[in-house]
Amino acid sequence: MGHGYSPAWRKLTIVILRPLLHGLLRRDWRGRGNVPGTGGVIIAANHISESDPLALAHFVFEAGRYPVYLAKSTLFDVGILRGVLRGTGQIPVHRDSADAANALRDVEQALLDGECLMFYPEGSCTRDPELWPMTGQTGVARTALKTGAKVVPVANWGAHELLPYKKAEQRGLAGSLKKGFHPFPRKTMKVIAGPPVDLSPYAGLPLTKETLHAATEDIMREITALLGELRGEEPPGRAFDHHKVLEERRRALAAESPAPAAAETVRAQAEPACEPAAKPVPGPASDPEPEAGAKGSAAS
Repeated sequence: MGHGYSPAWRKLTIVILRPLLHGLLRRDWRGRGNVPGTGGVIIAANHISESDPLALAHFVFEAGRYPVYLAKSTLFDVGILRGVLRGTGQIPVHRDSADAANALRDVEQALLDGECLMFYPEGSCTRDPELWPMTGQTGVARTALKTGAKVVPVANWGAHELLPYKKAEQRGLAGSLKKGFHPFPRKTMKVIAGPPVDLSPYAGLPLTKETLHAATEDIMREITALLGELRGEEPPGRAFDHHKVLEERRRALAAESPAPAAAETVRAQAEPACEPAAKPVPGPASDPEPEAGAKGSAAS
């Protein structure tokens, strides 16, 4: 069964969102020619704000492709949003469920059907204090090596000025807006796409943890270099490892106070400042990835 969507729904979202985004954001776009015009492709981007999925979707659409995100399954139960998400062919991700494997099958089918899939390899908005990309999760590499799909690295900068990177007590749209929505003065959204990442050294190799992590590092290295070009800055030599930082905090708090309150403090610190529009594709149990908060956005 092919990846289904309604051309009418896709056309409607374009008619509504395209002029809105043109009016809301200035554009500094580079490298659109690196996005293949046809065939299944993975767009792997950095994630700095809950507002960047729409801006990245705009970039990809103007490059000639309709973007498809992975979205939290609960969003498919919300009124009119259900119709929009299903109608435009967005892919539901079932968290903490045996149905999570369905997302992997849906992703593979969508790529076979020639779709343009949008991924945030970090798994959430970056926690790096300077907003550089964090270490990546292996879902993008796994999917690319399994399907042979090209991975186009993309970096974006500027969305954090529209919707600043802050933690809000309330989740969802209301919580996001409480962080501070700043449409004026009009912000410039910078996006750059690089050539597809060369994953040929890993072609035909068993998808071991070592292979997947090496391929993921190659993908994240390309994204980070592109972001450095956009920002006009030298990227850090080592990516921020959010999970390692959390583990260090857990150990420090446990040493100071092994009481339940310490665990609650760590959990509170682990809450994401914003959640991803695309959840990394789940891998088999032999290669577990730490969970990062996930939120689906379909614009895109």
